[in-house]
Amino acid sequence: MYPKQRYWSSRVLIWELGIAETHQTLVMNNLRSRVVLQTDGQLKTGRDVAIAAILGAEEFGFSTAPLITLGCIMMRKCHLNTCPVGIATQDPELRKKFKGKPEHVVNYMFMVAEELRSIMAELGIRSVNELIGRVDLLDTNDAINHWKASGLDLSKILEPAQVIFENTGFYCSQQQDHGLDKALDNELIRLAKPALDNGEKINIEHEIININRVVGTMLSNEVCKRFGADMLPEDTINIKLHGSAGQSLGAWLAKGITLTVEGDANDYLGKGLSGGKIILYPPRQSTFKAEENIIAGNVILYGATDGEAYIRGIAAERFCVRNSGASAVVEGVGDHGCEYMTGGRVVILGKTGRNFGAGMSGGIAYVWDPEGSFPKQCNTEMYELESVSAASDILELKSLIQNHYDYTDSPVAKSVLDNWETSLSQFVKVMPTDYKRVLEERAAASAA
Repeated sequence: MYPKQRYWSSRVLIWELGIAETHQTLVMNNLRSRVVLQTDGQLKTGRDVAIAAILGAEEFGFSTAPLITLGCIMMRKCHLNTCPVGIATQDPELRKKFKGKPEHVVNYMFMVAEELRSIMAELGIRSVNELIGRVDLLDTNDAINHWKASGLDLSKILEPAQVIFENTGFYCSQQQDHGLDKALDNELIRLAKPALDNGEKINIEHEIININRVVGTMLSNEVCKRFGADMLPEDTINIKLHGSAGQSLGAWLAKGITLTVEGDANDYLGKGLSGGKIILYPPRQSTFKAEENIIAGNVILYGATDGEAYIRGIAAERFCVRNSGASAVVEGVGDHGCEYMTGGRVVILGKTGRNFGAGMSGGIAYVWDPEGSFPKQCNTEMYELESVSAASDILELKSLIQNHYDYTDSPVAKSVLDNWETSLSQFVKVMPTDYKRVLEERAAASAA
């Protein structure tokens, strides 16, 4: 049995537009039967589910409504650790106030299902699969004739999907073979057997091309299954790869695995990094300046929780989004760097794109800004820009840059270290306001 491929309708627009267009496009190209379509976005009732299915969905995401059933009162302060009903907080006193039970959510979902069953019974539909794509079952006259809809053309949403090929399916009915048996990780797992069996330190060298995706993830799974949450000591499994890595290299990479790539990498490098180490630098024989070129794609280190990454070159947009614990050094980033970051340390030895640090509530970023152009790229709603003056910050910053030089032989890192006193004065410390307050409160409590 092979896993199903899932697609989510866009949340950029309302879900009705996204799911209708996605379903119709897949049906027209005879691809709908190969994927599961899931949609979400303020689904709360059985009626919402019925409409979503009629427009083309077969899986439905709920989040706000189940939260409400658990006692959420929508204070919209989840990121501040001050949730008054004890849901989105680690404060033990506030968590005592949590009154929710799993049974509350189960009961709510039963009621949603019961309403859906009633609607389906009225329509003469026996299963959800029979409901998918049946836009002819929507009674749209009242809505279309309403004065607020004057001038709107809803036909693109409400017309049945066009069937071009014979035997076109309207819901997922085919399992796909994703070729996991051909994944590069199978070879890496075989070569890493001494480490997996006995914890021996090993070195592996291999070529990589861009069809090799999610390299290191299956190996990480083996490490976690055999050694548990502690995983392996750092640098137990050292893997040196040559070439262009496909998407999601080192996704959820486990502690104890070091992935070094001499080449370049696609999007999602280090997604969910979980204690491993990733090193990326251009081929030794290359003549271009890495610090002036993009060497890694978009959304690097998305949702990383632990570990290290050293990238000699520029990373594209959305670098370290939702990073909560990893350390990273890079030589420039595109727009939206460190967005929604909640922890970890990031050193940027180069320029950043616009909207840096939007929603950044934790962690610290150090940005080298010799030209003084960084502040205008910042979204300072939740943080302050400071100089690097505390002894602990200076030591941390210099240590990360030294690691970057040791691992990647970066001329930028060498220049910064060789002119340390001058370079240090050119660094800007990005310090989230609430994070700073919490650290100061803890320091005061410790002193007391």
